[in-house]
Amino acid sequence: ALEQLRAANPDVEFTEAFNFVIPVDEEFHGSMELLYEGALLAVLVVWLFLRNGRATFISAVALPLSAIPAFIGMHYMGFSLNVVTLLALSLVIGILVDDAIVEVENIVRHQHMGKSPYQAAMEAADEIGLAVIATTFTLVAVFLPTAFMSGVAGRFFKQFGWTAALAVLASLVVARMLTPMMAAYLLKDAGHGEPPPGRLLRGYLRAAAWCLHHRLATVGGATAFFIGSLLLIPLLPTGFMPADDNPQSQVFVELPPGASLAQTRAAAETVRQLVAAVPYVRSVYTTIGGGTAGSDPLALSSGGGEVRKATLTLQLAQRSDRPVRKQVIEQDIRRVLQAVPGVRTKVGLGATGEKYILVLSGDDPQTLGSAARAVERDLRTIPGLGSVASSAALIRPEIAVRPDFAAAADLGVTTAAIGETLRIATLGDYDESLPKLNLAQRQVPMVVKLAADGRRDLTILERLAVPSVKAGVGPVRLGQVARLEFSSGPAVIDRYDRSRNVNFEIELSGLPLGDVAQAVQRLPSIRGLPFGVRQINIGDAEMMGELFASFGLAMLTGVLCIYIVLVLLFKDFLQPVTILAALPLSFGGGFVGLLVADKSFSMPSMIGLIMLMGVATKNSILLVEYAIVARREHGMSRAEALLDACRKRARPIVMTTLAMGAGMLPIAFGLGAADSSFRSPMAIAVIGGLVTSTLLSLLVIPVAYTYMDDFKVWGKRLWPLQGEMQ
Repeated sequence: ALEQLRAANPDVEFTEAFNFVIPVDEEFHGSMELLYEGALLAVLVVWLFLRNGRATFISAVALPLSAIPAFIGMHYMGFSLNVVTLLALSLVIGILVDDAIVEVENIVRHQHMGKSPYQAAMEAADEIGLAVIATTFTLVAVFLPTAFMSGVAGRFFKQFGWTAALAVLASLVVARMLTPMMAAYLLKDAGHGEPPPGRLLRGYLRAAAWCLHHRLATVGGATAFFIGSLLLIPLLPTGFMPADDNPQSQVFVELPPGASLAQTRAAAETVRQLVAAVPYVRSVYTTIGGGTAGSDPLALSSGGGEVRKATLTLQLAQRSDRPVRKQVIEQDIRRVLQAVPGVRTKVGLGATGEKYILVLSGDDPQTLGSAARAVERDLRTIPGLGSVASSAALIRPEIAVRPDFAAAADLGVTTAAIGETLRIATLGDYDESLPKLNLAQRQVPMVVKLAADGRRDLTILERLAVPSVKAGVGPVRLGQVARLEFSSGPAVIDRYDRSRNVNFEIELSGLPLGDVAQAVQRLPSIRGLPFGVRQINIGDAEMMGELFASFGLAMLTGVLCIYIVLVLLFKDFLQPVTILAALPLSFGGGFVGLLVADKSFSMPSMIGLIMLMGVATKNSILLVEYAIVARREHGMSRAEALLDACRKRARPIVMTTLAMGAGMLPIAFGLGAADSSFRSPMAIAVIGGLVTSTLLSLLVIPVAYTYMDDFKVWGKRLWPLQGEMQ
């Protein structure tokens, strides 16, 4: 379309001032690249462990065959291939191959026992079937409750939760039906004799045996780790969503009420010259007044149609062409704009993660105004913040009309007539009342009003004729029935729940939203608000509170669903508790990862913690399920069964963990052209939690199993009748 316009208007030069489609396009292609990279790394991990090209191929086939049914489900649910759904697929890419890895590894192990590929596939699939089904439905029980969260976070999580659940269910079907069949006909005989355990496996088995013989010390260490994890939470910065690093920004310039268009234009040009000199600013596009063309289509315009406001839309250098984030450039812009007198400036698009909105509400304007001034003064003492803009500070000049009611009554002049006369003289009449100039094709309305100089001269306004409703009295001069004087008043009166309010728009300048909110609550003016004035949370602060509440409910629902699924599959009420014991061990690593990487505890990191819940229970299921089978079918003692489970299930647990971690490495390091601001905290939380949950689960879960087994035996002794009935 743009090329057609250029061809049709060769004398007009078209220059692209801004393009909000580019970040979306980069996000899409970046998500696809991360999907491919994660899949390749996950397959590479499988090959490094199995060193078998055919087994690796069988595991790799699970990736596309799990994603394609997920696309079909997304189509029927009305989901598009957007950033959210691609994010879900890129995060679960390591999980999709997990079931196939467990199946193939177990089949290869059975081959080493001297079985043919067909026999190994049949027996291994039967042996591992319950564990694979349990792990898959556990992951579904974790992801699906997030799709029903409320608020803004719920709208985001809906497509994420359903997409992840569909992909995981598809991977179960592939692992249970296709993987054994392919293994039976594609794998070759692996020879007789199971290879001896390596040095790492021998060291792990010694550590597991030590933990089983020192149960109190193991449980004490795990408890200390969990308590330490909880103590890390206050150290983490909190927020709703991290600020983006897209190559667009804006500068809003606001002059005092009553400023003219010429003054605004001069101030905007001064700001433009200063901003254009800042490093990594490529272009500046200025609009004055309404200026909707220069505003973010995803945010409300700050132009407001007033000539005292201007918007400068900035194109920054691409992420690959600059060594700093967008927030650093915006800080440089704020510093250079401090030299511009008489204007109020705001830097940034004002998107999520960039500003904090504080609202004071009350019914008494005087009390509210004095409280707002005290709060604004204290807000400027918080270090690191950008501009602090208060709606109470906007006082505009106005002409106050004070009627002389006695004289007006004698002359038959109403206050409505005075108001109508002044409105028509200063602004013009309503469109439907205007006279029309008839042309051949259309009518042109004609507005008649005083010149700008006349509107500022009180003597001219006092000579305006006001109609009288009294018989025999003609038009009356305005000065006879009213006194005019220059005055001032608020530029805007905002209301919230029918009460007056004052809005403070605070630029975060890279500071975490939660830290700023806590600093605001400690301000003396906030702690001592006068009677009748209250604080209201809106914007990101309100959504952050909703997010934490919804997230807690989703986690509790997920844990309950996991327990119900495990009870139904294992037909036992106690051993599912053993499996759930891995959950507290998974969060500590995620918190440490966020702390080391200096990432905030926000929506993306919470998504990572939800994923950790599923992965931690998956590892526990593989251990506990084999221990139960070994005791029931092979007649092993409890200690022998647990050590045998550790020996035979350690490799698939480590393989699936490394496959998932490898799939998330590109996301954690922010590789590719897409903005990693949202994805990176999520992947860092998952990778950190994977390390601790895997290491601790392999050592602590066998000990937890023994305690649950002792409790079960103790219960049977205490209630022998119930034990016999069971």
